[in-house]
Amino acid sequence: MSAAEPPQGNDEAVHLFVERMAMAFAEVGFPRMAARALFTVMSADQPLTAAEIGERLGVSAAAVSGAVRYLTQFGMLAREPVKGSRRDRYRLPDNPWYEGTITKTGLYKNFIDIADGGVDALAGRSTPAGERVSEMRDFFVFVQEEIDSLGERWRARRAATGHGR
Repeated sequence: MSAAEPPQGNDEAVHLFVERMAMAFAEVGFPRMAARALFTVMSADQPLTAAEIGERLGVSAAAVSGAVRYLTQFGMLAREPVKGSRRDRYRLPDNPWYEGTITKTGLYKNFIDIADGGVDALAGRSTPAGERVSEMRDFFVFVQEEIDSLGERWRARRAATGHGR
């Protein structure tokens, strides 16, 4: 079996899994082709090239290139060179769900930094608008602290359940 071929087992069920997860992610704003590429790589036993991902999805490697670029930027896929080739293979990094979606994006830090500037611009909490922006900033600080705590608990649970060996 080549890397481009779907995994053994129920090929239709694997295809359905990939497409259903991609649609679920797309419904919450994730780019659909990126989601399709992500779950195609997830369902493979070995890393895949863009051409192999495209073959499994029935699309061109060019259609996959933007998706894998997006996924590597957010730490959801790791890129590794193929020895003796200009091609790269893509695989899921260790612990992609926490590490890739939470720690790599800096989403809340960015919101907090921008909100800090807004509070300053609105003369602190002395105005109704300044108070609203201050509360928003404090909420994002709270969420970031909870995410950090959640990450610690996830790493402990992940180790306890034997994932990531």
